[in-house]
Amino acid sequence: MKLDLTGKRAIVTAGGAGIGRKTAELFAAAGARIVICDLDSDALESAKASIPGLAGSVCDVGDAAAFEGFLDDAIERLGGLDIMINNAGTAGPTAPVDEVALEDWTACLTVNLTSAFLGTRKAVPALKAAGGGSIVNLSSAAGKFAFPMRSPYSAAKFGIVGFTRTCAMELGRYGIRVNCIQPGPVEGARIDRVIRAKAEAGGISENEMRDRMTSGTHLRSFVTAADIAHQILFLCSDAGCRITGQSLSVDSGLEGLT
Repeated sequence: MKLDLTGKRAIVTAGGAGIGRKTAELFAAAGARIVICDLDSDALESAKASIPGLAGSVCDVGDAAAFEGFLDDAIERLGGLDIMINNAGTAGPTAPVDEVALEDWTACLTVNLTSAFLGTRKAVPALKAAGGGSIVNLSSAAGKFAFPMRSPYSAAKFGIVGFTRTCAMELGRYGIRVNCIQPGPVEGARIDRVIRAKAEAGGISENEMRDRMTSGTHLRSFVTAADIAHQILFLCSDAGCRITGQSLSVDSGLEGLT
């Protein structure tokens, strides 16, 4: 089945690397026009150099004024909007809840949850003008399971689920679909660092730690950025035209987080 986005106009936050970049690649291949933002200028320029027609600029979604300015410029550049992907996120602090500093809590929720609100609020008038469209927010397995030592991150990702379902109820009458994805641990540099740290703390090899972590999934594997991007493409295509208000897990059958 070919998933076609010909003529669609999309914004992808944190589109320079990882899930955002894979999403931009798939969208471009499906015929969409895309504008991305990213905090990392090198990643942004790399993505623009490798994805034909991709536009974008450096932006910190944690800076509300800068982010809203980026969104205004992106919508104007595209001449409207059909798809909004609220992908930006940050890990936040790792600490017992009683040791989490207020500023760290606030920063984590600002990037992971408030930016999705800002992106959605700015996108909705343009999506209404287009006669409908699709919004996809990035939650996490941490928005499905409890996640000890990561209270700000988990709270934000649970918040994305409630925000998504509420927006889907509000916006369905305008033909706007709103869904979120809940990825499990994603292959890449970040999970490699986690494995290394856990292995050192436990006095075991990195391979043994990887096996322990993947044994908590039905498929005995982590997921990839491409796995998530393909689900996003499906939701934004006509093939997903009756899916809204859903929190879709792409996690290899993850059974929990520790």
